[in-house]
Amino acid sequence: MIIDIHTHTFPDAIAAKAVDKLKHNSHTQPFLDGTAASLSVSAIAAGIDLAVIQPVATSPKQVEGINDGALFVNRTSAKTHLYSFGGMHPAFEAPERELARIAEAGLKGIKLHPVYQLQDMDSPGYLRVLRAAAANGLLVLIHAGIDVGFLDLTYSSVEKIARAIDAVPSGRYILAHMGGWRQWEDATRLFAGRDNVWIDTSFSIGDMVPVGDGFYQTHSLERLSTEQFLAMKEAFGADRLLFGTDSPWEDQAGEVARIRALPIPEQEKAAILGGNAEKLLRI
Repeated sequence: MIIDIHTHTFPDAIAAKAVDKLKHNSHTQPFLDGTAASLSVSAIAAGIDLAVIQPVATSPKQVEGINDGALFVNRTSAKTHLYSFGGMHPAFEAPERELARIAEAGLKGIKLHPVYQLQDMDSPGYLRVLRAAAANGLLVLIHAGIDVGFLDLTYSSVEKIARAIDAVPSGRYILAHMGGWRQWEDATRLFAGRDNVWIDTSFSIGDMVPVGDGFYQTHSLERLSTEQFLAMKEAFGADRLLFGTDSPWEDQAGEVARIRALPIPEQEKAAILGGNAEKLLRI
């Protein structure tokens, strides 16, 4: 089984506008149009059994609608190959009630993105969310490290994430972008060996595809080399890595091929591509 643990979609009515804005902010080229339909087609073509959508609530008022939408997506997963986590915002008034609701309804986890939610990951609002998620057995996938679109913002630095995890050690955490985008050495130091932390591979290996606006002439945003990736795999253990693409910002078929081409045992490739996520999600 192949599971892409980290993808994004937007409602059809706003997908084009949302992707265009993110393209402008990140200076990188998307591979899909941001709709669920395009992700479904891409996943099936790439041989991906399940593409897990990670919705981001940019305001508290979006939370319940996002979660209702996630439940709707999950009713047709067998056909679409799409599955959705829920969303939460650190300023949401009653996270305990809402997270209990979605856990009872069958959602497996939530996505948090401090950069887009404009709050430090170790703030009281997030700690309250983490406690409620842990109490309801929900996984928490966190954008970790720098965001490609907002290079100077530190809301989701690995140090702040580590403090949050230390404050709520009963939770289970998936840290996006190999534990902390562009903060990989510190991520290895802070998170390797923790039995409640997994890291996903999204947007961390291979080359970015710029839009050609000249931005990268003054900003070097190199990603992990194969050697660095393999070193992190050894530090964390292959059983702690989850395949993710951050689609629409990566080509899913290409990313599957990239993992398959790594000079590691086939059993480790299978674990990273889906075996670990299958066990974690208990699907």
